[in-house]
Amino acid sequence: MNPVWLLVSGCGLLVSGCWLLEAEIIDRIAISVGNQVITEGQVDEEIRLTAFMNHEKLDLSIAERKKAAGRLVEQALVKRDLDLSRYPVPMPADADASLHDVKVSYAPEALYQQMLQQYGIGEEALKRRLLWQLTLLRFVDFRFRPGIQIPEADVKTYYDQELAKWKAQGIQPIPTLEDSQAKIEEILTQQRIDQALDTWMAETRKQVAINYLDEALK
Repeated sequence: MNPVWLLVSGCGLLVSGCWLLEAEIIDRIAISVGNQVITEGQVDEEIRLTAFMNHEKLDLSIAERKKAAGRLVEQALVKRDLDLSRYPVPMPADADASLHDVKVSYAPEALYQQMLQQYGIGEEALKRRLLWQLTLLRFVDFRFRPGIQIPEADVKTYYDQELAKWKAQGIQPIPTLEDSQAKIEEILTQQRIDQALDTWMAETRKQVAINYLDEALK
């Protein structure tokens, strides 16, 4: 999970001005997060991949660029923690099932290839995104789940709230507390994991220097 650094193919070291010009043309650094950088091209790719995976209309407006930049900053903060820790990370092949699901959602294959082209993304970029999603899920699970404990009283409160809804909707048969307990515990665990992640992200932002070279992305 190394940071994605700015890659350039310059004119060589003989003419430094030409090298710098080439670097600027290929991709510009938009944001620095600690010792990591996020480029304008990565922001653009993030928008395209998100729209493609969500089957949404492609929107390259400044509002969407800001959202994409925010997601990439959060990704960089997670990558920083992954580099500093020993959390298990998935192998590329582990994302094959996710890629299959995406292809099924755009079946047949000809449509899938057509939509990749329409959104302006390549399959390798899609694979990297799917692998990152899996990495993030594992990070969150290993980082926060062990510290989550769900009191019985919280399970009972949640069940009582659902019970009132089931009765109002006329659902029959109504699940018992015993039958619902495992599902409720997982729902509450996920809620607390999300809260723990939000808290961690807010604290980590304070510890890492985040600089916007492109002020429009703030």
